[in-house]
Amino acid sequence: MDFNVKKLASGAGVFFTRAVQFTEEKLGQAEKTELDPHLENLITRADCTKNWTEKILRQTEVLLQPNPSARIEEFIYDKLDKKIPSRVTNAELLGQYMLDAAKEFGPGTPYGSTLITVGEYQRRLGGAEREFLQTSAMTFLTPLRNFLEGDWRTISKERRLLENRRLDLDICKARLKKAKLAEAKAAASPDFQETRPRNYVLSASASALLSEEVDKAEHELRVAQTEFDRQAEVTRLLLEGISSTHLNHLRCLQDFAEAQATYYAQCHHYMHELQRELNSELLSSNPSSLTMEQTQLPVTGARRAKVLYDYDAHDASELSLLADELITVYTVPGMDPDWLVGERGNEKGKVPVTYLELLS
Repeated sequence: MDFNVKKLASGAGVFFTRAVQFTEEKLGQAEKTELDPHLENLITRADCTKNWTEKILRQTEVLLQPNPSARIEEFIYDKLDKKIPSRVTNAELLGQYMLDAAKEFGPGTPYGSTLITVGEYQRRLGGAEREFLQTSAMTFLTPLRNFLEGDWRTISKERRLLENRRLDLDICKARLKKAKLAEAKAAASPDFQETRPRNYVLSASASALLSEEVDKAEHELRVAQTEFDRQAEVTRLLLEGISSTHLNHLRCLQDFAEAQATYYAQCHHYMHELQRELNSELLSSNPSSLTMEQTQLPVTGARRAKVLYDYDAHDASELSLLADELITVYTVPGMDPDWLVGERGNEKGKVPVTYLELLS
């Protein structure tokens, strides 16, 4: 193994010098080169983007996977670059439990039949959830992680280099300032007067050395200034790319919102279908359910009612409703208490009580 002691010592010396310069700046004992205002604004904007991207990413992960253990497992698999094993959603697991229970109670019994119906819809809900999680991870979480683990790491690296170049520049400025000050003091010394010929040769030699030190410090300053300007330009170009990052994240947000809308629409559809099936099963199994013949029985307690929500009739015995309309309702002997007879002009049929606000 090639171990370069000189290179190691040189690197340690540079690090120590930068540390001294940084400390003196913090203590107000050294001057600091300020960055261009535009570059400072870009840095502030980039830091804000990074901080909020991290927060949004973490909270989205919590939203999509509330289980901390599962999130840790996914993180480990991701770092190991291995495929995450397929995980059954809670809704799918619940649906499977219901289907298994129906086998025990008997699928031909009312309870077993209902368990099968609800269980199947729970499995559909779970499938929709899994699809939503996969879509969100691909179109939203992955781009955010790629920014933090890719672009942001590159930006951070170049910013550290820029800070080192700035420290080197300020170190060179301080050296040049000290060299010029020493040269000025030497020039003002009595040893440089021609009235003292014994010390004249020595003074001229010292003057040449000091002048050489100034020239060397000026050269180092020019080199440091060039390196600083070059690194500042590289950093500026990278930071200006944050605007493109915002546009990319904007599209990711749109994809995420679309995935959510699709998922919730599927859930609403499945639950609406489940309610219809359960109501149909309930009406067919309940002998006290209202039939069209029962609507001809004597009216009891007729009154006005305001419809709270839209309701679609499930069969010919029911009356469809529109939110905010006013209808006449009443009950008939032997009718299920959760239902009333509703009338709108010449239309008549069963209506659910929970969809109505009875008026005095």
